[in-house]
Amino acid sequence: MKHNLSEITAVIKDRRTIYPEFFSDRKVHKEQIELLLNNAIWAPTHGMTQPWRFKVFMNESKTKLGEFMRELYLKKVPENEQHEIKLNRTTDRPARASAVIAVCMERQKEEKIPEIEEIEAVACAVQNMYLTCTAYGLGGFWSTPKLIYTEEMNQFLQLGEKDKCLGLFYVGYPTGEWPKGQRKPIEYVTEWVEM
Repeated sequence: MKHNLSEITAVIKDRRTIYPEFFSDRKVHKEQIELLLNNAIWAPTHGMTQPWRFKVFMNESKTKLGEFMRELYLKKVPENEQHEIKLNRTTDRPARASAVIAVCMERQKEEKIPEIEEIEAVACAVQNMYLTCTAYGLGGFWSTPKLIYTEEMNQFLQLGEKDKCLGLFYVGYPTGEWPKGQRKPIEYVTEWVEM
């Protein structure tokens, strides 16, 4: 066996979404974020387009992100559908994290690869980030509110016309015990096709 399969399986099964509300004040270092991103870029990518792009917010820039998200929420969500809890969460989450990574997709100029495959490649990169967080003992949360798919978000992140923001990935040290998880057995989700 080339690698320790039991360790890899343990990391995969131990991966959790941990919300910023459960992050501690302990700071994640820039070097740790760099390793997260270095592992992210080893995701599979059809045609080696490597469509992932990352915008990292740490320190004061997290405040600017939170303020922008607040303004965007108030602008885009009809007043009768606004909720104070959601507004506060949108504003406060960046401040609670050590880092917030805007996970983006740069669309290939030639558009030879279908867009869905570029999105899938970025999603695989996010899974690599999640697994690296787990190995470090860091909490990670991939947030995908509707606001990130807006033209305003693209402008804020200075993305190209055909590029997309696919989420905000929050990173921090969790408080308390690592959460437990569960999944349905594969028998519930698998069909063996024999012809």
